[in-house]
Amino acid sequence: MMTAVGNIFEHIRRDAVDEECTELVAAEGVRIERIVSTGQASPPGFWYDQEWPEWVLLLSGSAGLLFEGEPAPRELKRGDYLLIPARKRHRVEWTDATELTIWLAVHYGSLSRSESLKTKSSSTHSLTLG
Repeated sequence: MMTAVGNIFEHIRRDAVDEECTELVAAEGVRIERIVSTGQASPPGFWYDQEWPEWVLLLSGSAGLLFEGEPAPRELKRGDYLLIPARKRHRVEWTDATELTIWLAVHYGSLSRSESLKTKSSSTHSLTLG
């Protein structure tokens, strides 16, 4: 097995219009990705509703994450992390437009390799500039 080596803060397009998702590790039952946001938010009316849990860590920037049924978004800043349970509907209300917002996302559980690829391609286009 080859050892993967890289730097989470390298190879980032700072002028990207769309959110950038980079798969770092994928195996049966787990996918780890870096997500770089530059002011994007979920489109109006769109909610993530995933069949698996997701643990996220904000490495830089800030974001507002709204969970269905909560009155206001949870504000996340550098160093904050949270666990999003499976089937917990949520959306990205905003990400910092002046500083890169870099997320480390760990998807795990019943996630298969084919689900990993399907979700990766669909989630890449789900956030828009606010």
